[in-house]
Amino acid sequence: MNSAQITRAPRAPQAITGATAARRHVQRTGVIARQLEQIAPGTVRVRIVPVWTTREGAGRTRKWVVLDGANGPAAADRAQHRAALGLITRMHPGTDWTKPQSYDARTGELTLDTPCAPAELTAEAAR
Repeated sequence: MNSAQITRAPRAPQAITGATAARRHVQRTGVIARQLEQIAPGTVRVRIVPVWTTREGAGRTRKWVVLDGANGPAAADRAQHRAALGLITRMHPGTDWTKPQSYDARTGELTLDTPCAPAELTAEAAR
């Protein structure tokens, strides 16, 4: 008498799907990095922070953009900051922009930009 047995799903389709997703991520990261390089040369990280402003009695939220290079802030003017903001927000449409975000052009990761204390202060507080 035959009994029904659960068979394992083949892993080859999962590997192909994973490799395809990884290839798309690498390509997308490269495209964004090249475009950031054209917008503001030397940009490695884009930090976007929502800021509440009040002007003429009306309040509204704006986005503060910081372009960081490998050795500190990248030299950029207002138009370059605006272009970098537009690029990052278009490439990540489902992101919650009411929270501070940080995009790393080397890894292609957009992460929540939480403030943290330097290691020296953290070590002293633990004593």
